[in-house]
Amino acid sequence: MSDYLTTIGLEVHAQVRTASKMFDACSTDYAGGAPNQCISVVSLGLPGALPVINQRAIELAALTGLAINCTVQLHSVFARKSYIYPDLPKGYQISQYDQPICTDGWITIEGDDGQPRRIGIERLHIEEDTGRLVHYPDGTSLIDYNRSGMPLMEIVSKPDIASPEEAKRYFQKLRQILMWIGVNSGNMEEGALRCDANVSVRPASQQAFGTKVEIKNMNSFRAVERALVYEVERQIDVLESGGSITQETRGWNEAQGITVGQRSKEFAHDYRYFAEPDLPPLIFEPAWVEARQAELPELPDVRCARFIADYALSQQDADLLTTDRAVADYFETAVDAARAIQGTPKDVANWILGEGFRLLNDSNEESTNLGTRMPVAHLINVMDLLAQGKITRTVAKQVFEASFQNGQPPDQIVAEQGLTQISDTDALATLAREVIANNPKAVDEYRRGKKTAIQFLVGQIMKATRGQANPQTARTVLEAELDTDA
Repeated sequence: MSDYLTTIGLEVHAQVRTASKMFDACSTDYAGGAPNQCISVVSLGLPGALPVINQRAIELAALTGLAINCTVQLHSVFARKSYIYPDLPKGYQISQYDQPICTDGWITIEGDDGQPRRIGIERLHIEEDTGRLVHYPDGTSLIDYNRSGMPLMEIVSKPDIASPEEAKRYFQKLRQILMWIGVNSGNMEEGALRCDANVSVRPASQQAFGTKVEIKNMNSFRAVERALVYEVERQIDVLESGGSITQETRGWNEAQGITVGQRSKEFAHDYRYFAEPDLPPLIFEPAWVEARQAELPELPDVRCARFIADYALSQQDADLLTTDRAVADYFETAVDAARAIQGTPKDVANWILGEGFRLLNDSNEESTNLGTRMPVAHLINVMDLLAQGKITRTVAKQVFEASFQNGQPPDQIVAEQGLTQISDTDALATLAREVIANNPKAVDEYRRGKKTAIQFLVGQIMKATRGQANPQTARTVLEAELDTDA
């Protein structure tokens, strides 16, 4: 493998979150609905139907371009991309070709060497999505045109990606940015975000790129990585055996873990691109681009760096807290609220990344639900009860989970369930004597100098009180009882 160099470029197709489709007023709210309900004369390509540009889709495409460091072109045009396929009722797709809306961008990922690595972006163009073919076991295929005409961005990277692992990280980073700025749902299962890859290999001594192969049908990050790993190995095996690579399109078969040849690769002239005669060019004033720039929020990399600088968080914690914008907002709101109880940013981060993420994962929920399931006020309430010594850390975790599950305020849960911390020395002394009597082996080990045995005995008190005993007070009482008995 080290004798060969891998070159990868990704083409990411991202639906734009707008209320209506790209070229007509038809609703985009088709998810989960019956087939062929969100359709119109334009999306079905009926004779005489004329397209009208969705202004918000154009604004969001420009916003995306700026978020990935592209230049927004002041003049761009739509083009017809002609091909015949059942999911394309007009016989052509309205897209862009040699004058796209955004060009020459980049995003930064972690390279295979652990260092920041810049991946160039060739272009971002906007187009209409196609319909969806549904295949049945009996060989029948039906067409759902609900998706037809959805506003779609195609983001094409430069061939700067050097491995399948980097390709996965690039796709993950791009998805994070698209969701962060609110232009895409990130839902790959529903086809809102899709990815094709172009991959080639060449001997390390060769300067020219190898023959590229396009891979389709990858609907997850894992699929992208697995498909590329397989395809790189396949191409190397072909070259090692004296063969040559055919430029073609191959599909990823998830079940078998292989790529399968589908058709010879098309070239641009096969699509017979020409300017779309039914739409005007897109002509922007610099002030319009500046207005889009003003819409951009603080982006994840910038916010991550600020979290490290302002809140003294580790790189790992800051990365996790900025994976999703809703979580980052939740964290900062909680940090502000925690100042009133002398809570630190690290305390807040620990609760979010520990109990918060654990419970979201257990319930198979998105991180965006954290603020709904555990309002900031409830998190601060738990932290305050713990800081005041009213509950132990063990109980605090139990209360956090209960509040997450049922929505009750933590102090109400503590009161109703009688979870207040036990610090009464007389009550703990009674428990300590019982623990000493029931655990003679641990007592003997303690008296023979094995001081760690006290931790076991404290644990028995904590167990007996369901975590409510003050652990430090319990230890002090235990040591006093042990010394008295000795």
